[in-house]
Amino acid sequence: MAHKIPADDVGNEAQKLISPSSTSSSTDVSLLKKPKRNKYALAISILASMTSILLGYDTGVMSGATLYIKEDLKITDVQIELLVGTINIYSLIGSAVAGRTSDWLGRRNTIILASAIFFVGALLMGVATNYAYLMAGRFVAGIGVGYALMIAPVYAAEVSPASSRGFLTSFPEVFINAGVLLGYVSNYAFANLPTNLGWRLMLGVGAIPSIFLAIGVLAMPESPRWLVMQGRLGDAKRVLDKTSDSLQESQLRLSDIIEAAGLPEDCLNEDVVVIPKQTHGSGVWKELLLSPSPVIRHILIAGIGVHFFQQASGIDALVMYSPRIFAKAGMENNSDKLLATIGVGFSKTFFTLVATLFVDRIGRRVLLLTSCGGLVVSLLSLGVGLTIIDRYDDRTAVMWVIVLCIMMSFSCVAFFSIGMGPVAWVYSSEIFPLKLRAQGCSMGVAVNRLTSGVVLMTFISLYNAITIGGAFFLYAGIAFLTWIFFYTMLPETQGRTLEDTEGLFGNYFKWRPIK
Repeated sequence: MAHKIPADDVGNEAQKLISPSSTSSSTDVSLLKKPKRNKYALAISILASMTSILLGYDTGVMSGATLYIKEDLKITDVQIELLVGTINIYSLIGSAVAGRTSDWLGRRNTIILASAIFFVGALLMGVATNYAYLMAGRFVAGIGVGYALMIAPVYAAEVSPASSRGFLTSFPEVFINAGVLLGYVSNYAFANLPTNLGWRLMLGVGAIPSIFLAIGVLAMPESPRWLVMQGRLGDAKRVLDKTSDSLQESQLRLSDIIEAAGLPEDCLNEDVVVIPKQTHGSGVWKELLLSPSPVIRHILIAGIGVHFFQQASGIDALVMYSPRIFAKAGMENNSDKLLATIGVGFSKTFFTLVATLFVDRIGRRVLLLTSCGGLVVSLLSLGVGLTIIDRYDDRTAVMWVIVLCIMMSFSCVAFFSIGMGPVAWVYSSEIFPLKLRAQGCSMGVAVNRLTSGVVLMTFISLYNAITIGGAFFLYAGIAFLTWIFFYTMLPETQGRTLEDTEGLFGNYFKWRPIK
């Protein structure tokens, strides 16, 4: 006979810390001594993560399209800033409701919804006849981006075994960068078309990937943790059997999820009937924001902080405005600028792939600290180079500085992509307890997009006010503060199950003695 469980008990995280020396934790370690890649988990994580290509394509293609949009629609630099940056503000709507939607419809159906919304937005931008119409398309696409950014890493984290969770959860960032590269290639491919046609094709082509993504997602199973939250333990067990490295690990993961969800321990192999309770998530938000425990408060600071600092360092300004930066560095021909941006996209994609290979081997902290340290040096060097160029009328006399600026642009995106880019998404998706995960991750995405939007909507005005070199000196200072935050606030989560990571938090910078 099926158990009947009140809905407010489902998803109720055990607030006491899980002892690292417990039998369960010991079993986890023994299971993970010789990890191997689970091909099924890899395939469905890739499918889910490909949703992130939508944001990447929009970011990359808009960097070049704005050169022609400004000429065709006769708009100002301020309007360009708004056009570029507001998609991130609009995405706040998508990310704000994505947590609730994914708890209601499921993780898989939410991914399909994200693709459908972006499809409509890309079509609207592709046929836009004026600036207002174009902004309307950006609004719709932004909502789809918010959905995609929140749900892709959550799904990947929830289907991944602990041995490869970092590798699989970093795929959303891989596909963001692949999308950026595709956007740059699209810019270059359509650059020689008539101005009024070229930029519309650049933007409209973005609708095509969303069709294939929505179809591909239909082959994915639902998240096992969402299935448990619905009382569908039999379905959850079947998914876990396919996505775990062994049947023993599958049983252990199911037991941990059931315990974290507050279900009876004796219902491992049967479904339960969940009695709905109309709380509208009030208990979740109260636990997250109004009266968080020390552990939850630390998790919230870490989960939101890693997203804020990822974007506050100004990387999106470098990626989105790279043609303008190369123009400041001495390039005058539009085709040359767009070709150079392909180098930025290639560097970003390649080093993100490198990061995926190391995130489960050397850990999240090492990658974050190395990435951030390298970014500080690269941003400082780029600032120095651009400052020197600004002081010379004859730029041929400082050709070595021009080369330095181009190389440091590549270096910035390389260091960012080897750690801060993918690991921020991995980290935030794995530290929130099950009951708080959807809402916590949606808050992280909201902060990420809001910060990116502010950076993009102020970059042109900022470098006009303090010079372009001064802007990158400012970003370098923020990156230095980011390194301090990573060092003091983020414990290592490598090799921990999602249900076990909670025990690492609550002591802030004193977490390091925990083994």
